[in-house]
Amino acid sequence: MNRSLFVSLDGPKGAGKTALLEATTKVLRADNKKVIRLSEQKSDPYRGATMALVNELVRNPTHELEWEVCKRFADSRAWITQNVLPKQPAGSIILIDRWYPSDAAFRRLIPFSQILQLNLDRNVQVPDLHVGVVTAPEISWARAAARTRGLGSTVIHHMAEHVACTTAFERTIADQGWVLCRNEGAIEEATLQVVAEIYRLL
Repeated sequence: MNRSLFVSLDGPKGAGKTALLEATTKVLRADNKKVIRLSEQKSDPYRGATMALVNELVRNPTHELEWEVCKRFADSRAWITQNVLPKQPAGSIILIDRWYPSDAAFRRLIPFSQILQLNLDRNVQVPDLHVGVVTAPEISWARAAARTRGLGSTVIHHMAEHVACTTAFERTIADQGWVLCRNEGAIEEATLQVVAEIYRLL
């Protein structure tokens, strides 16, 4: 494999994406694979300005403002596509925590089909593998609430919102044909599934 393999893990809060990323990285590196871990949040140079707009959207949810947020995120991903992804070593496996699939869960007024097209129009890199990590809402909600930082969400504050978020995400996974990973049992089970999907592409 000369080109990098680009894999995104997306899902609602508390679904265990970070733990799954860490476990997957460990298994792949143990097999002498070159793994690069990236985060959309940490790679985005415009994050501060975009999140200020997200906070405004939470206070005043309108179609126009949500569309502006979608455009800001797409522009940031286009920047990462042009300036971060090409600098990764050839033949590496790039695992990214969140990419445009996450908008399926957190954007409420704009249909995801429009968001997807927006990203494609801006030449945002399409992952070779989309993994949607989900659990039953009550499980991920309890996990998130038990963390030291708590739920840690700008846009989700109540259980009903979390349920709607999870439902929207699962529906989009099915519509888009992404890989569904139910991370409700032992982390080893979910890890084996993700690793198997990566090796299938390799």
